[in-house]
Amino acid sequence: MTNALTTSRRFSIAPMMDWSDHHCRFFWRLLTKQALLYTEMVTTGALIHGDRERFLHFNPEEHPVALQLGGSNPGELARCARWAEDWQYDEVNLNCGCPSDRVQSGMFGACLMAQPQLVADCVKAMCDSTALPVTVKHRIGIDDMESYQQLLDFVAPVAEAGCRVFIVHARKAWLQGLSPKENREIPPLNYPWVYRLKQDMPALEVVINGGIQTLEQCRQHLERVDGVMIGREAYQNPWMLAQVDAQLYGIDKSPVSREDVIVQLLPYVERQLARGVHLNHITRHILGLYQSVPGARKFRRHLSENAYRKDAGLAVLTDALAMVKPAAA
Repeated sequence: MTNALTTSRRFSIAPMMDWSDHHCRFFWRLLTKQALLYTEMVTTGALIHGDRERFLHFNPEEHPVALQLGGSNPGELARCARWAEDWQYDEVNLNCGCPSDRVQSGMFGACLMAQPQLVADCVKAMCDSTALPVTVKHRIGIDDMESYQQLLDFVAPVAEAGCRVFIVHARKAWLQGLSPKENREIPPLNYPWVYRLKQDMPALEVVINGGIQTLEQCRQHLERVDGVMIGREAYQNPWMLAQVDAQLYGIDKSPVSREDVIVQLLPYVERQLARGVHLNHITRHILGLYQSVPGARKFRRHLSENAYRKDAGLAVLTDALAMVKPAAA
């Protein structure tokens, strides 16, 4: 099928556990209309046996948005991929890159790189069950996978099974001896392997991930691959997203200010508070909005010290805005 998301994958924001929830994604969408947003990883078990409504809910404003799944059973993944389509996600993604102990014990995530045929079976089952694009996010290798050929040996059967989009974190993952945090930082980056993958398999859409911090770096990568995915930098310094549409998509739009973003967020916050959501569940995602702006520390401190209170309302957010508004004007 024709993939309508080819342009949007030019820039995407990574799935990040405990960070990229639907409140966070709504906030990001106020900064960029074009970027493809990913959910936190949701396991097949959580969807099949848990509160499906809670795990699959997202705001319509978040489109385009992709659901990332964790699992290794083809039948269960196919079932969850169908639900992704029913809930009107724009893409369903299989996690083959997360190195946490919990992921390993459940036989999904990065450990799946050692079983390319199983991943291919999973992808085929997913593709057979949904019209959505089925994509895979993975590392350049794990543990004793030391060669580029081993990366090709993983990608080739998965591509043959129907996956046309590979999101490659340009680091190996060490499944023993390193924590998930260390696995994001210690294994050296190897961008040339990702570039080579695109060169050797030009029919595939290759998106690069890992260690990318600026839009200038994004532009440099986009000369060699189809898309760029950013993770922690987009969360910790979200204001960078305000330039994505203009700089990476060539879309001329009226400039937005940080204050504009907060003002646009207020009606959403009000609706969520009325539903019983605690203010800090939303405001924790915006603490980095004023990074490097005078008054940013007061903004963060006011939200951190007050938004967690059960009775915290809109005034906490508007008061925080007042602390940076003169400096940011």
